[in-house]
Amino acid sequence: MAFSSILYSPIHFTVPKPHLRRGPLSVTAAIPPLSTAADLSADSTTIAVIGGGSVAALAAVLSLADPEKRRQMQAEEVGGGDKEVVRQYFNNDGFQRWRRIYGDTDEVNKVQKDIRLGHSKTVENVMKMLLDEGPLSGVTVCDAGCGTGCLSIPLAKEGAVVAASDISAAMVAEAEKQARDELLQSNGELSPGLVLPKFEVNDLESLNGKYHTVVCLDVLIHYPQNKADAMIAHLASLANDRLILSFAPKTFYYDLLKRVGELFPGPSKATRAYLHAEADVERALQKVGWKIRKRGLITTQFYFSRVVEAIPA
Repeated sequence: MAFSSILYSPIHFTVPKPHLRRGPLSVTAAIPPLSTAADLSADSTTIAVIGGGSVAALAAVLSLADPEKRRQMQAEEVGGGDKEVVRQYFNNDGFQRWRRIYGDTDEVNKVQKDIRLGHSKTVENVMKMLLDEGPLSGVTVCDAGCGTGCLSIPLAKEGAVVAASDISAAMVAEAEKQARDELLQSNGELSPGLVLPKFEVNDLESLNGKYHTVVCLDVLIHYPQNKADAMIAHLASLANDRLILSFAPKTFYYDLLKRVGELFPGPSKATRAYLHAEADVERALQKVGWKIRKRGLITTQFYFSRVVEAIPA
């Protein structure tokens, strides 16, 4: 589902400048509070890291965090693993939150509005990737993790034949409604050459069929690398010509910030967040005979997403 791009809350580190007596230096960094685990009604959290051993102090604090224990508790509450946590969240609180973020309502705070902008940039970049290869009229596309139809609807407007799915029944229902609202004319008919996307409730592992192109945006953040590898392999098996993936990039910096963010998960129940190294994603593709042809990075103040386009090697 296209709701998993990494979210960041601004956390302010106050660190004394070494060897100077002019006062503290305030540095603002983007911290990912467990992606959708953040309470997005809050705009900031402040941490004061003081003393010459601030880095060591931060490491000590992080060592006390136990995100895996919290993740296990989340899974036990819904009687399953990552997939059940995701399904439960996006059929309930997550649905309401992300429908606002990806909609056009003004009932969003500045962080949510920035995430909306970041995700829309991802969709725009993916559409450009697709259209660079020529018109999409009649091209079959699988939108795996379609959410509220942010990508499926633009694809259909370009004449693509779209099979869209999401693990959340609530999201699928919303996507169907928005597709009809945007694609059907006042007389209830489609413009010539357009086909309504076919929406269904399904998880990534259960998808089948063959498509010219498979797209999976901002879904891998919900799954650890070992599961993501299997999902990437399965998605590649559905595509004949092209596979486009977006994911939250894993670097030392982002990983450290994510660990800090996990100390402040917010009061809402949400999904777990996993970052993925581009090298790991590329390795998973190579194992099944695919290679990356195009790469991109979409960033705003609170949104970071790596996009790769792969083709058969």
